[in-house]
Amino acid sequence: MPSLLLTLNAGSSSLKFAVYEANEQLPLLAAGQIESLGSQATFSVKSTAEPPSSARLSPDLGAGGHEEAVGAILGWLQQVHAGSSVAAVSHRVVHGGIEHLVPSRISDALLADLERLVPLAPLHQPHNLAGIRAARAAFPDVPQVACFDTAFHRNHPFVADTFALPRSFYDEGIRRYGFHGLSYEFIARRLRAYDPVLAQGRVVVAHLGNGASMCAMHDGRSIASTMGFTALDGLPMGTRCGQLDPGVVLYLMAEKGMDAASISDLLYQQAGLKGISGLSHDVRELQVSDSPAARDALAYFADRGRREIGGLAACLGGLDALVLTGGIGENASQVRAMMLSRMEWMGIRIDPEANQRNATVISHPSSKVQVLVFKTDEEHMLATHAAELLSL
Repeated sequence: MPSLLLTLNAGSSSLKFAVYEANEQLPLLAAGQIESLGSQATFSVKSTAEPPSSARLSPDLGAGGHEEAVGAILGWLQQVHAGSSVAAVSHRVVHGGIEHLVPSRISDALLADLERLVPLAPLHQPHNLAGIRAARAAFPDVPQVACFDTAFHRNHPFVADTFALPRSFYDEGIRRYGFHGLSYEFIARRLRAYDPVLAQGRVVVAHLGNGASMCAMHDGRSIASTMGFTALDGLPMGTRCGQLDPGVVLYLMAEKGMDAASISDLLYQQAGLKGISGLSHDVRELQVSDSPAARDALAYFADRGRREIGGLAACLGGLDALVLTGGIGENASQVRAMMLSRMEWMGIRIDPEANQRNATVISHPSSKVQVLVFKTDEEHMLATHAAELLSL
């Protein structure tokens, strides 16, 4: 039986996983996810060894259910791949702070250090670390690797990382970190394979999903990102506010009597598309809704996206290509059309028919900027990093 490489990718409301054969080619054996953690969680998986399956998990799998979700994945793994040994487990860790710039083998000391960063990524870091603990308990003798979403952005110029605060805060680590780095790294490699010349140019990549951000790249390296100190900044998201005047927070504290916990819940859990629409965080639901508030939410998302594309293009001194990825970027043609309308002034013109069928190239032949839709694969990036680090 082949040795296996397992990847775990914990999000705020989901847990993705993949199983690869642990060799140089890293063939994918299975991929799946547990969705809707905190409500009616479902387990779905596509495997080369059996037909696709989906099942509802226990109804009491609540908001703290990431450990139970990992347990469900490990139970499935032991059932379907009985007799195979796990050679390594690779984990997505959202925040690596200043120090963690490359994938690292997990130790007790590293795990303790990553605990310090929980306040900077409260929706993700606790679940990432819970997944690590569960996997270490299940496979105590198996090497485990942490891959950091912030690492891809760690070579930004000073002006792209700092806030206009006293320099001592920057030195202490209060700076713009950027996130979705594993996704951006995968897209950078994918673009280099697709068009090496274009990959050397000025590219904005838009990772649009329940969490959303954009990244300016030059020659495949991150130059600037829309996300900042935490994963709240930049674009509006499913339940997160995106860019917000900090004076709003001061007002909520002084005039509404809200404390840090209630403000955190508001900005992380009750804002974004969910807050504006009053209906749902899910773009699929908003697109088919007749509610004016749902249309307002999508219009706001599209408008902020246009602003960020323009701002990142200014950081690059122009734009050669725009790549859309993530669940919304890959599938929501209506949202793409809204976001990229009225962009001819900067050389972006969309082909409506190509956009509607989710083609790889959705820009019009006359467009000066090539617009591409690429499927991201953070799990493959996790597997690749683990295999390279451990020489599998």
